[in-house]
Amino acid sequence: MLHKILRIVALILSVAGIIFLGMIIAEGDEEIKAAALAGDTAIVDPIAIVAYITLGLIVLFVLVFVVKNLFTNTAGLKNTLIGVGAFVAVLVIAYILSDSDNPVMQDGKNLYKYGDKVATGSEVQLSGAGLVAFYILLVLAAITMIFSGVKKTISK
Repeated sequence: MLHKILRIVALILSVAGIIFLGMIIAEGDEEIKAAALAGDTAIVDPIAIVAYITLGLIVLFVLVFVVKNLFTNTAGLKNTLIGVGAFVAVLVIAYILSDSDNPVMQDGKNLYKYGDKVATGSEVQLSGAGLVAFYILLVLAAITMIFSGVKKTISK
């Protein structure tokens, strides 16, 4: 039953996407660009809505089936919780290691300025934490690949 409903929803979204794509193609690039510069996005809004609905459904089904699988496979649940805990630990360490000073001034200009908005210290710290977490995960991935390669070479 669920399979039939999903096929119907997929068919409806596919047909809607094709129709809206045809409308965009019929309108033409130059007209769409001119309308977008004027603030009118009415021609592309419908296909964007279809894309958002599709993305939302995909995320919903992925979450539902992942949670369902976690509770039916208790051994996998333990490993998943260990992985999530390690990832959260990396994020906490990265946040602690990142700098929370106020944005730096250079030649009287704020380095963390975009347009007329200036980044606050907490925004700078969150941005830095993301970078530090990326670097930590990059180093861990490299170490894991090297270790795996050495172990595989030794075992042969």
